[in-house]
Amino acid sequence: MAQRRNRVARRLAEEGVSRAVVALLALAAALQVRAGDDCGAALKNATEPWIAAADGARIAFVARPSPVPIGQHFDLDFVVCAAAAVRTDAAIQVDADMPAHRHGMNYRATVSSLRPGVYRAEGMMFHMPGRWRVIFDLPLEGRTLRLTRELEVQ
Repeated sequence: MAQRRNRVARRLAEEGVSRAVVALLALAAALQVRAGDDCGAALKNATEPWIAAADGARIAFVARPSPVPIGQHFDLDFVVCAAAAVRTDAAIQVDADMPAHRHGMNYRATVSSLRPGVYRAEGMMFHMPGRWRVIFDLPLEGRTLRLTRELEVQ
C-alpha cells in the first residue's frame, strides 16, 4: 500500500511539473505574440495592421483610406521593426505588383517620414481588383532586404 501511495505521489508530482512547463510555454508564446503586436502600435490605427516579414525584420502597415480603393490613389502608413540597423542615409522604397498578371502599378510611390520610425508611402494605386503584393525594400547595413505581403483587394 505504501509503495502504491509513493507511485501515485510521484506521478502527481511529475504531472504537476509537466503542467507547470506547459503553462510557462503558453505564457512565453503569448508574450512573444504580444511583443510582435507592438510593431504596429506606433501607427495609432483602429484597424489591425498587415505585417510583412523577412530575416528578422518586420514592417507593419495600414492603408489610408481603408479599405484600399480600386482605381484611386491611397497611402500606406508603416513602421519598421528590424533586428538589424536600418541605414539612415538611404530611402525605403515601396512598390506593388500583381504576380498572377505579371504587372505592377502604373504609379511610383514616394516615401516620407511622418515621425521617427513611422513612414508614409504616398501615391499608391491598385488599378484593378485582385491579389496584389506590396513590396518594401529596406536598406540595412551592407544589403537591401525585401519584405513582401500579398493582399486581396476587392
